[in-house]
Amino acid sequence: DRGCEVLYGLSYLFTKQTAETASPLALLGWRFVVALAAMSLCVALGFIPVRLKGRRLGPLLRVALFCPCLYFIGETVGIRETTVTESGVFLACVPALSLLASTVILKKKPTKRQIIGILVTFLGVMTTVVAVGLSSSLSPVGYAALMLAVVAYALYSVFVDLAADYTGAEITYVMLCSGAAFYGLLALGEAAAHGALSELLTLPARSETFRTAVLYQGIGCSVAAFFLSNAAIAKIGVNKTSSFIGVSTIVSILAGALALGEPLSVGQIVGAAVIVAGVY
Repeated sequence: DRGCEVLYGLSYLFTKQTAETASPLALLGWRFVVALAAMSLCVALGFIPVRLKGRRLGPLLRVALFCPCLYFIGETVGIRETTVTESGVFLACVPALSLLASTVILKKKPTKRQIIGILVTFLGVMTTVVAVGLSSSLSPVGYAALMLAVVAYALYSVFVDLAADYTGAEITYVMLCSGAAFYGLLALGEAAAHGALSELLTLPARSETFRTAVLYQGIGCSVAAFFLSNAAIAKIGVNKTSSFIGVSTIVSILAGALALGEPLSVGQIVGAAVIVAGVY
């Protein structure tokens, strides 16, 4: 799961770099289409075994509904409508809500150490967010979207655990199919409404920055990270997996400082240390 969160943490760099090139829906649409194409090729060549014929897809579609469909809508709209501080505060609540969902739905009682670890991780994320700077957008739409993202990710974690009859590759493949259909149609609808279908379809060819972002997020995040996340939940459970979510905060801060030249304060370093302590 550490590998998954590292990949997610680096993805923020590419999202930020494409902010002026394309809309969020265009990026998400291309991301999942590329991811589905890459994994479909691996399945066709026999590198990744996926056996879904004749099996019930209900449990997998339920997973896909919460992530990627609802989660990324909430995250994207929430981050656009609020400040970095506010979005960080909301998304830092994912481990705690995942713990609650696991307790209520899966009847898995967390240990005291797990509870303390998640609380410490949350404290570390809060420290890094505050270190970036305090501001308030007072955006009801943004707050509602971020809450949707938090709830969706927590429920995704729980329902992946319930899909124990399927492999991580099978879960990931259905998630990518759903994401490509959902965001692909939304991106096409948005482009058609603005009379920009040709621009959307040729965007990867016209923009090297967008093309790089799509390839990284599509193959690195949507294929590799989803697979690692699903495998981690299956092997160590929701409670332990959710503790690692704060790692992506550390990675995104370091990547911003090293690649984009963003300032790295003492408060952020302290927060990162607290996150590592919480995960441990």
